[in-house]
Amino acid sequence: MKKKEENNNPGIISPLSLDEEDFEKKLRPQRLSEFIGQKQLTENLRVFIESAKLRKKPLDHVLLAGPPGLGKTTLAFIVANELGVNIKATSAPAIEKSGDMASLLTNLEAMDVLFIDEIHRLSPAIEELLYSAMEDGELDIILGQGVGAKSIKLQLAPFTLIGATTRTGLLTSALRDRFGIPLRLDYYEIDDLETIALRTATIIGCSIEEEAAQEIARRSRRTPRIVNRLVKRVLDFAIVHKKDMIDKQIALYALDKLHIDMLGLDDMDRKILSTIIDKYDGGPVGIKTIAISIGEEMTTLEDFYEPYLVQIGMLKRTPRGRVAARLAYEHLGLAYKGIEDIQTLFE
Repeated sequence: MKKKEENNNPGIISPLSLDEEDFEKKLRPQRLSEFIGQKQLTENLRVFIESAKLRKKPLDHVLLAGPPGLGKTTLAFIVANELGVNIKATSAPAIEKSGDMASLLTNLEAMDVLFIDEIHRLSPAIEELLYSAMEDGELDIILGQGVGAKSIKLQLAPFTLIGATTRTGLLTSALRDRFGIPLRLDYYEIDDLETIALRTATIIGCSIEEEAAQEIARRSRRTPRIVNRLVKRVLDFAIVHKKDMIDKQIALYALDKLHIDMLGLDDMDRKILSTIIDKYDGGPVGIKTIAISIGEEMTTLEDFYEPYLVQIGMLKRTPRGRVAARLAYEHLGLAYKGIEDIQTLFE
């Protein structure tokens, strides 16, 4: 059995040394060469960055799309590091007034990166401010009100806007088309997630068996953020049980206690599927109805739970609503009673 020895002191670290903020910062790769997974995307991004540096021009505006936890924020900071420029980060809900956006844009220095998370949640008025800023490097400001109002243009320093979204469909076409580099992050391969688990254990200073890392990777919903979280939670169990490393036995024990099954489904995933099957005869049923039935926010279901359930074939999205697939019945140990010809739902 192979074991991964992580540092000069291979024993489990003290929980007192786990500072949450420092932990999150240390986990983030700083360069593209350190970024694990998304190989084609990172290779193309490397070319775009190198071209911008050779031309001594700002990188075209970048749109990063994909489910939560795949590394969109991390990539935004990596881009700034690779370009050797400053980055200012915010989220769309935090930009409440046009003045907030104007302040962000006018305080950027030449070649800086502005990162806006959840960019699909920008208000229409603030989004319109971005149009001329992204295309012409100008900011249109209205001074005064009524008949005496005047419009002036402020020249902005050349900059790169990086927007991140989990809901590409909610972006207006006008905003989406202004991004010269649209990139989509996909769910990760298990081998890459295993490498991330090993790397995370290295950073927090503990030893981990490769088989334990594989088990954590398999149950991580193919998402790096969840891998990192599970490594920490399994470590908690290892510390309490006085283990000198994270081995497969403690990993299986901890994941079972966390109610995370072999496919990475947790209690909420199973509740969603069983609700569709038991209360609505397998569907179709609307996402709003499901949210009310299980007491969860609709946006949480759409952004976090549903994409993975669809990805692994447990759930089907149709024009008439969500339908539990045959695989969901089998996973829950139930007799399949769904519609045999799912294509009829699209007619």
